[in-house]
Amino acid sequence: MIDVTIIPIFDDNYAYLIETSSGACAVIDAGQAEPVIDILNKRNLRLEFIISTHHHWDHVDGNMELKEKYDAQIVAPSKEALYIDGVDIALKDGDIFDIGGEIMCAIETPGHTLGSTCFYFKDSHALFTGDTLFSMSCGRLFEGSAQDMFRSFQRIMKLPDETLIYCAHEYTRGNAGFCLSQDRDNPHLKQRIKEIKELRAQGKPTLPVSLEIEKKTNIFMKAKNAEEFAALRIKKDKF
Repeated sequence: MIDVTIIPIFDDNYAYLIETSSGACAVIDAGQAEPVIDILNKRNLRLEFIISTHHHWDHVDGNMELKEKYDAQIVAPSKEALYIDGVDIALKDGDIFDIGGEIMCAIETPGHTLGSTCFYFKDSHALFTGDTLFSMSCGRLFEGSAQDMFRSFQRIMKLPDETLIYCAHEYTRGNAGFCLSQDRDNPHLKQRIKEIKELRAQGKPTLPVSLEIEKKTNIFMKAKNAEEFAALRIKKDKF
């Protein structure tokens, strides 16, 4: 099983530190190096892998500093590798990668960018979604289409309900407001909003969240086809 530490960076980004029982250590979406280094120093850990879900600056700008400091390897989606400096290992859809005995699977989920990829640790029931799936929303369609993102969501929804979603931004409160505007009578959504308010009042992240809860509360997961998905994304962009 992996141990996951949420590292707040910038105003609302999250990087994720992964530790395995064997002592291996990796970070996902290191938009800044300093907060990651602080955690590593406090725990006397040495970073082995730097993993990026896609090429946007707020997910990769800390990569090279971390690589140089720890002689770590940068792991990235093959379709994003040309846009990310210093990539050592490029993963295609379905590739598996061993981190200290823990197996990570690459799942291509285009939409936000053409090569956006989620990383799935089956044994730990953990999915790192970058900017593809947010709690109660989806990423903006900067490069891909609504059809791309709809298909990506269908892939994610086939994973076990107990899968824990670790996305890369703390957008949950705002996303909940949009979902409520489209699904006002949803009791699961109202309960989730109550929990979100309590967590944020305590300064805690709203993540991870189970895929089961997302299916019940995320309006984008209720879209029956790409056309419905596209209509929702347009409404969300204007919300």
